[in-house]
Amino acid sequence: MHEIQPYHRWLSFYDPAHDQLSPFYGKEYNYDLYTENIYGYYIDPAWDFMGSETLYIKLLFTDYLEGYSIIEFIGEWNDAINNDIMNLKRNVIESLILNKVDKFILIGEHVLNFHGSDDCYYEEWFDDVEEGWIAAVNFRDFVIEEWSNYNVDSYINSGGSLNIDNWRTLKPPLFYEIVASLITKRIELR
Repeated sequence: MHEIQPYHRWLSFYDPAHDQLSPFYGKEYNYDLYTENIYGYYIDPAWDFMGSETLYIKLLFTDYLEGYSIIEFIGEWNDAINNDIMNLKRNVIESLILNKVDKFILIGEHVLNFHGSDDCYYEEWFDDVEEGWIAAVNFRDFVIEEWSNYNVDSYINSGGSLNIDNWRTLKPPLFYEIVASLITKRIELR
């Protein structure tokens, strides 16, 4: 797991440690020291702790004018034991929402498992972004299936056309435009 790094090529466009509105503003990274781990497996120091022992994130890009944020995840999403959604919502999402972010792109290629509980925090997040949306890109099929067992899919758009394998070849605004277009099409079909 220590070899899995958050996508780093967008750092020239956005660095959450230098963004005064970011919940990770001022964080100093020591890339020579591996201290964070998931189930005893060290992870790359570039991942950010958001309150969960099993799920880490990286705020890859935020555009406050357009109102969107792109967040990459690694680990096990465990609402049953660690209440990961509560930690994510309270420690990261709420500060972004306060700064007019209402569209969220979650990248889940490195989410290795999901353990659900209730859907209250997902519903709260969904209600908080009334004019926006939450999109899950590249989550594994079994995670999406588990989401549906806990009604999470009522609040987070996922699967199908949101499997975008080439997202790393795109600049953040183009990636956002592609996802926004896909979400708009889904909303129009309802």
